[in-house]
Amino acid sequence: MNRTWYSLFIVFMILICSAAPAHSEILAMLNYESKPNQSVRKEGLAILDVDPKSPAFGKWLMDIPLPPDLVAHHIFYNRDLSKAYITALGKSVLHVIDMKRFPYRLKAVEISDCKVLEDVVFSEDNKTWYLTCMGSDNVIMGNAVADQPIKTIAAPLPGPPFISHPHGIAVHNKIDRILVTSTVRPSDLGEPGETVTVIEASTGSVLSTHKVSLNPSPSGAAPVEVMFVHGANPPIAHITNMLGATLWVAVWNPNTKAFTFRQADDYAPRGQGMPLEMLYNRKGDRLYVTTAKPGYVNVYDVGDPQRPKFLKAIAAAPGAHHLVFSSDERYLFVQNSLLNLPEMSDGSITVIDVNKGEPVASVDTLKDQGFNPNCIVLLPAGP
Repeated sequence: MNRTWYSLFIVFMILICSAAPAHSEILAMLNYESKPNQSVRKEGLAILDVDPKSPAFGKWLMDIPLPPDLVAHHIFYNRDLSKAYITALGKSVLHVIDMKRFPYRLKAVEISDCKVLEDVVFSEDNKTWYLTCMGSDNVIMGNAVADQPIKTIAAPLPGPPFISHPHGIAVHNKIDRILVTSTVRPSDLGEPGETVTVIEASTGSVLSTHKVSLNPSPSGAAPVEVMFVHGANPPIAHITNMLGATLWVAVWNPNTKAFTFRQADDYAPRGQGMPLEMLYNRKGDRLYVTTAKPGYVNVYDVGDPQRPKFLKAIAAAPGAHHLVFSSDERYLFVQNSLLNLPEMSDGSITVIDVNKGEPVASVDTLKDQGFNPNCIVLLPAGP
């Protein structure tokens, strides 16, 4: 073969290879548990391909067993995605996964002062974590390098200030503040709270407690999640009231060094209840809020985060709960299950096309095998 023909052959092969379909995958990690009608209870971590364009879409790629009485609840990454933290409702144990070590292994961290482990957040320097304990009415401050508890933060009722049935938590180190929601008594979802408590992040001092409901006390609003808006100045947080079916805003006043709170939206007129999780896009101009009943994702324009503007509601499935973007923000994945509760435990994962603003696929892998996913995160991208 002469040089000219050889060059043409190489060009032809390059064109053929470039025209071949690319094999994509988006790997999600979910903690799951048996649905109530299963005779044998099982828990675990499942890794699934959730890319609707992938040949392996919906395939169960890996299973990591968990103790069947753990009642694993949430999965949180630290700031650099090097470790994943799994909270549990059934045991006073926080599990940690080193995401840089494969196969994945779980390290159990005993936290005796914490009952019903809920949410974990991390300081900006990634050296400290804060864990809410809904069953013991306290917050645990921990060393995020050694993964050991270092301080128990508590303020019993009647207060104020007080910490009661804490669930949601957000930290803003630039103003040295933590916000914690008061949700429900975990044993029976009774005694719903109606407040958000402010804590000094550096010391753990409990500073103040604020009502986040327009209804007379006890309103039963049950604020559940709180999240600071990325880069907002002054700092602003959004709060979901699970039983009150409202969205609230907390705005920091740098002069008084205190927050003001006000209602931003009401889901009841749209026939929705149980607002739960929140997620901002990378640009920070959109807020996505799930409602578990009957199962939607609400989209807001938060160009002005003090005044979220409702844009639309996208149907998911009963129990719409945690949500996560694909790395390119093309897709939004919604895990549909809330505590195995009736009419809120579909067990699927809804795939939403973000640009179209509509669902385009459903991952029924766990659902079809009698499991409910309790949380969803995506695996960090490889090197």
